[in-house]
Amino acid sequence: MAFRTMRRVKQQLSHEACEEILARGTSGVLAVLGDDNYPYAVPLSYAYDAGKIYFHSALTGHKLDAIALEPKVSFCVIDRDEIHPEKYTTYFTSVIVFGRIRTILDPTEKERTAQLFAQRFCPNDQDGVDQEIATLRERFCMLELTIEHMTGKQAKELCGRRNKEQAE
Repeated sequence: MAFRTMRRVKQQLSHEACEEILARGTSGVLAVLGDDNYPYAVPLSYAYDAGKIYFHSALTGHKLDAIALEPKVSFCVIDRDEIHPEKYTTYFTSVIVFGRIRTILDPTEKERTAQLFAQRFCPNDQDGVDQEIATLRERFCMLELTIEHMTGKQAKELCGRRNKEQAE
């Protein structure tokens, strides 16, 4: 599939800037094709590693039912959302990814990605992380989103600033 090109190309972020945002972020909104073909968008914590995005989930629910029927998803992360009422605008940066998501079934891979995810949020508590994963191992699953297309956008007011900051 050919993905659409961004209409406001001058506001487009580089691939590297998009990856920085994904690496820095902690939450976003996952959109799936839900019941009766209605979009279903759910806010989730995530971990980004080596070009993939990882989520944890309960073993059942709307999100997993939707993924089982259609693995194509999109995921949006808002990095900056600064309201400037005097200018009637918002200074923002965001990233949207499109890709395919799968439930990780292999126990070793599930353990590795659960560790990765937990270390993202609890980097200084390995003993606690190990205990939590051991206790809940049978009650959660891990999901992996493989990115097929990614775009990032920033407010037009930030375009000159970003280039100036990179030059310094």
